[in-house]
Amino acid sequence: MKRIYLFCDNGMSTSMMAQRMQEVADKHNLPFECKAFSYKKISSIIEENKLDCILIGPQTKFLYDDINRRYGDKTPVMVIDATDYGMMDAEKVLKKAIVAMKKFKNN
Repeated sequence: MKRIYLFCDNGMSTSMMAQRMQEVADKHNLPFECKAFSYKKISSIIEENKLDCILIGPQTKFLYDDINRRYGDKTPVMVIDATDYGMMDAEKVLKKAIVAMKKFKNN
């Protein structure tokens, strides 16, 4: 099971995206766990779980450099595209996360 966790300010708006991503993964029988959390909990979440991809909500993209510096050597970190996020295009976001994980694995 691969873990794709989304982080934003309070984890509220990303919860809907994570839920929709999970629905897409389940529909296609993909072994993913998609969940959303507040970025304030990122350290404890990562200590408790091995993440395969960290997605940051576009409203908190200012956190990218810090999160990537802290965790980017262990897992891919990316900011969710604002258009995909605004449209709640969970399939597109999931595909981009899968591409990021494949690129990270090959590096």
